[in-house]
Formats: sequence, structure tokens, C-alpha cells
Amino acid sequence: MPTVQVYTTRYCGYCVRVKRLLEQEGIPYEEIDISETPEVRDELVGKTGEWTVPQIFVDGKYIGQDDELYALIRSGGLRSASGRK
Repeated sequence: MPTVQVYTTRYCGYCVRVKRLLEQEGIPYEEIDISETPEVRDELVGKTGEWTVPQIFVDGKYIGQDDELYALIRSGGLRSASGRK
């Protein structure tokens, strides 16, 4: 099972949807809430060039945001613990 990290903020509707999708697919993830840590957000922007959230990493590699995660799951690039696509 790949390691999934999701950088979020407290009031982000896209973040809620991404977390819900991962939970529905049975894919474990680590949530990193950057709502009150501007230094972490600055580091993230430096790594990805993106300011908005969610920002998603799989096995330490930046894959993008919600659209890229949806596409990865649809293509079978992430598999759940139950083996579902």
C-alpha cells in the first residue's frame, strides 16, 4: 500500500472531498493541516510551486491536487487495502 500524505486547511471543501474519497476507497492517508503553520505552507510552496490545497504526495512524490488524485484512483494507480481500485 502506498504512503499517502494530504496537506489540507481547516475550511477547504476540496480537502474534505479528497479525504472522503480516500476513506471510501479504503486508502489510508496522513493528513497534515497547515491552517496555522505558515512556515509549513511556505515549505510546501517551495517544493510544489502551488499555494492552494489539497496537495497530495504518494510515496513522497508530489502527484498534484484533487483532480490528479481522482485520475490516479480511476486509473488503478492507487489500490485500497481491500484490493478495490
